Amino acid sequence: MSLQELKQKVYAANQELFRRGLILLNWGNVSAIDREKGIMVIKPANISFAAMTPDNMAVVDLCGKMLEGGKPSSDMPTHLELYKGFPDIGAIAHTHSLNATAFAQAGKNLEPFGTTHADCFFGNVPCARALTTEELRGEYEKNTAHVILERFTGHDYLATPAVLVANHGAYAWGESPERAVEVAVMLEAVAELAIKTLVLNPLTEPIEQPLLERHYYRKHKKQS
Repeated sequence: MSLQELKQKVYAANQELFRRGLILLNWGNVSAIDREKGIMVIKPANISFAAMTPDNMAVVDLCGKMLEGGKPSSDMPTHLELYKGFPDIGAIAHTHSLNATAFAQAGKNLEPFGTTHADCFFGNVPCARALTTEELRGEYEKNTAHVILERFTGHDYLATPAVLVANHGAYAWGESPERAVEVAVMLEAVAELAIKTLVLNPLTEPIEQPLLERHYYRKHKKQS
């Protein structure tokens, strides 16, 4: 894929998140990586969605050096660190969508209360811990990625392609910008369903593992 094609895909993915209401004002971003070329494309900072064009997309190397386009989002270091830690993903979507962020602010895992959740996520969507004062005062954006990677130690980041960060927001990922957006959309939908479910019955338990597996593996090939 050419760089121009990748910029177009990242631009379209950012616009799709905005169109669906998962990005409020300018709070959120989508990026994609070309590991062969050693570059990442990400939404630029301080450009409105109405004014944004594919040529505005920020292009950086994998050390964060600007190569072309607009100034990259302040979340750029988080994305770069996640790509290092999750070598099989090709794109990341970050949002402050209302329902998913409610779970993040509560510091709660998003449990699988039904098969809608199981169609996309194999088990709960975990909530990473809050950053310490030292981490906040240090390289905040990099440390945000580090608490995410810490939370996924021993867990399959492809089977559960999303995370909540305590007091912050949500990250979703996939093999392409389109897939990262799709996961972010599903994450927000199941978060809204979970909140409504818990309002109706605060004692609702997560679905049983056999039902979770049946629905997850209907849509995702089981690894041997």
